Amino acid sequence: MIISELIQRSPVRIFEKSIQGGLKAGEIGIIASPSGLGKTSVLVQIALDKLLQNKKVIHVSFTQHTGYVLAWYEDIFDEFIRKKNLENIREAKDEIVKNRVLMNFSQDGVTEDQVLRSLRAMIVEGGFKAECLIIDGFDFSRMDRERISKVKDFAQELGLEIWYSCTVPAENGKAGQYTKQNIPVLIKDFIDVVDSVVVLEPKGDHIEFSVSKDRDTYNPPALALKLDPKTLLIQS
Repeated sequence: MIISELIQRSPVRIFEKSIQGGLKAGEIGIIASPSGLGKTSVLVQIALDKLLQNKKVIHVSFTQHTGYVLAWYEDIFDEFIRKKNLENIREAKDEIVKNRVLMNFSQDGVTEDQVLRSLRAMIVEGGFKAECLIIDGFDFSRMDRERISKVKDFAQELGLEIWYSCTVPAENGKAGQYTKQNIPVLIKDFIDVVDSVVVLEPKGDHIEFSVSKDRDTYNPPALALKLDPKTLLIQS
């Protein structure tokens, strides 16, 4: 199987179709769930799909050092291709390394403006014309409308699609952590700034994708997608 065929057959294509072809430049999406259900895996798979298409990606982690994030990419790429008989594996890995930047920040003592300045320096002054920004491990209990509006303006200015992970507290069960529209309570006060919200939920032998918001539509038809609980790979 050649890389172009792998891209065409990727479950990410189905995921994108469920949200009107995927995020567009200037839009923000959130993958939400309690800890341990595969949010980082989903973000890495979205990123790998972009990288295999020769698109540039910046992956920002607020909780894990870049070495740990790199291991996620290596493990998921290896699992991704294990049964695909992919040709030119070395070439594909070289493209991934060339088109990916990993960055790590702490939320303690670092402002949103400082993070955005660092990203701007990489994209504009550094000439790394990223199309996709992955932001993993951000504590949404510290997010507010002003902060996410700055990120939205940044995305629109530089033509970025931005995917966040959002860890939803497990206390008090689902009813206490989500609105009636299946939106995490953590983000409800600025949900109008967010374009897409996807919630991961455990369902017996798999983890289910549920689109809670797709632009102006809440709770559109169910996705025919799930995560394998062992590999954490997206499956159709």
